[in-house]
Amino acid sequence: MDATTPATEAEFDAAALYRLMAWLSPAYPVGAFSYSGGIEWAVEAGDIKDAPTLQAWLAVMIGEGSGFSDAALFVHAHRAVAAGDNAALRGAAELAAAYVASKERLLETTTQGRAFVEATRAAWPCTALARLDAAWNGPIALPIAVGATCAGHGIPCGPSLHAFLQAVTANWISAAVRLVPLGQTDGQRVLAALEPAVMTTAARALNTPLDEIGSCAFRADLATMRHETQYTRLFRS
Repeated sequence: MDATTPATEAEFDAAALYRLMAWLSPAYPVGAFSYSGGIEWAVEAGDIKDAPTLQAWLAVMIGEGSGFSDAALFVHAHRAVAAGDNAALRGAAELAAAYVASKERLLETTTQGRAFVEATRAAWPCTALARLDAAWNGPIALPIAVGATCAGHGIPCGPSLHAFLQAVTANWISAAVRLVPLGQTDGQRVLAALEPAVMTTAARALNTPLDEIGSCAFRADLATMRHETQYTRLFRS
């Protein structure tokens, strides 16, 4: 189902909310549960050992690392589809595939991106997915897949971006809850405490040009590299 005109945030309706909750649910078949974004190495190294250290680590990932860069790429994919600009869509998709810090980070984002496209094409088809295939024949990063799909269904960029960032953050916390380990309630406390960081990152991403996307979460990037040779691993990244 395609929307002929993108909705405004004031027109954000129950159908849009329903779809976002489905696409960004842990039950959506993209395999998000099998990736930790390098958190597994950070736990082994002692950087993350309890709820406060997890919150501090994720605040950097969200504000200065892959959380921010993925948010900005999401915005550009959404706007390109909404504008019918295939050249801009290709530019965002190409940068997203290139802008990864490690082999495992590439695996993480593109495997989930492709799985998202395939599941959505089967259950929630829209012409934006065909446009994405026509614009870019390389690996599709997750924020590009989700951003393009949201635009294709006429879901406004602001709410869909916030939902995407919340889902990414919740998945990182879920990994840490299993790895540290932490109690489920501690995990929810961390998620609640990170709400301002998610909101700030979303606002910044909405105003970041494609050529100004960058990150400076150096130790988090190192974690994704060192996880590749970690002796004991439960996660794929």
